[in-house]
Amino acid sequence: MKIGIVCYPTFGGSGVVATELGKALADNGHQIHFITYSQPARLDFFSENLFYHEVSVSKYPLFDYPPYELALASKLVDVVRFEKLELLHVHYAIPHASAAFMAKQILATYGIHIPVVTTLHGTDITLVGKDLTYKPVVTFSINQSDGVTAVSQNLKDDTYKHFDITNDIRVIPNFIDLNRFSLKAKDHFKKAIAPNNERIIIHTSNFRKVKRTLDVIRIFEKVQKAVPSKLLMVGDGPDRVYSEQLCRDLDISENVRFLGKQDAVEEILSVSDLFIMPSESESFGLAALEAMACKVPVITSNAGGLPELNLDGVTGFMDNVGDIDSMAEHSIYILQDEDRLTTFKNNALARARQFDLSLILPLYEDFYKEVLDKSMVKD
Repeated sequence: MKIGIVCYPTFGGSGVVATELGKALADNGHQIHFITYSQPARLDFFSENLFYHEVSVSKYPLFDYPPYELALASKLVDVVRFEKLELLHVHYAIPHASAAFMAKQILATYGIHIPVVTTLHGTDITLVGKDLTYKPVVTFSINQSDGVTAVSQNLKDDTYKHFDITNDIRVIPNFIDLNRFSLKAKDHFKKAIAPNNERIIIHTSNFRKVKRTLDVIRIFEKVQKAVPSKLLMVGDGPDRVYSEQLCRDLDISENVRFLGKQDAVEEILSVSDLFIMPSESESFGLAALEAMACKVPVITSNAGGLPELNLDGVTGFMDNVGDIDSMAEHSIYILQDEDRLTTFKNNALARARQFDLSLILPLYEDFYKEVLDKSMVKD
């Protein structure tokens, strides 16, 4: 198949999933065309089946805000026509699904029918989509898509709850490439971070309010009193400065390292003993899955799709959003006993294997074929 993929080219979950999916499809012999405003962060190698088309936005002074959606729609028309694409897969509802609909209508005037698959990832529905400014467009774009997928049952349910959706939504969960995300031999790195064999706790996110990074700091402050520990904060965002200040206020800065954005996060996960994700909302919890694949048990909130990933008492623990005391107690319980920690680590890996890319990729390929078959019947 010749497939166009539209995504945000950043380190965020939707962009990562879209890029890794495209790379896997290319490895399987499909011709994949990424169409976005810059090269996706993880599109970092050459393949004869991978192509990248940059969307450039006019700097015409009349516009206070560059019309990216129009530029994207025009680029989609251009790429579909001249690369003879068979299907468009857009990740994140705004503005990708609506731009794809516009492109589809324009292409129809050329006698070209291009089916569109829209994948919902989370905040496009739970935060942005609920904004009354965008809600009608989100609803329309989802209903006009030829196929719709969501990364968790919770996200599917939330979409039906808050939008007037008449289209069917197929749940295809996020996935992990176990060839990349696996335990690496990084003992020298671990010794540098924890020279006295302290436990290493890790958090990775974009440091937005919804991720509750301040909760991570407060949980760690309680844990390190009971278990000698170090905390690695991976990522960046608006709450980083507040997190750093809280570390100073709690006098724990010497045990906390802020590492910023990291490409090889699997190497850092490989030296970690526990992953903390106290998020207010998570459609799936991709960062937690990446940790589990590296044999790192997880402490998470019970929000959103996390209960579909984290098995309470098996791969880690789940607590109510904001319950810092319970999260700290569960962290200490896992970390205090070596045999117990080993059991949780093995359970985490076993669970991650159920989301291996080799198991999820065929679900997407079958869904593409299903959408294409229905599209041919319509024509």
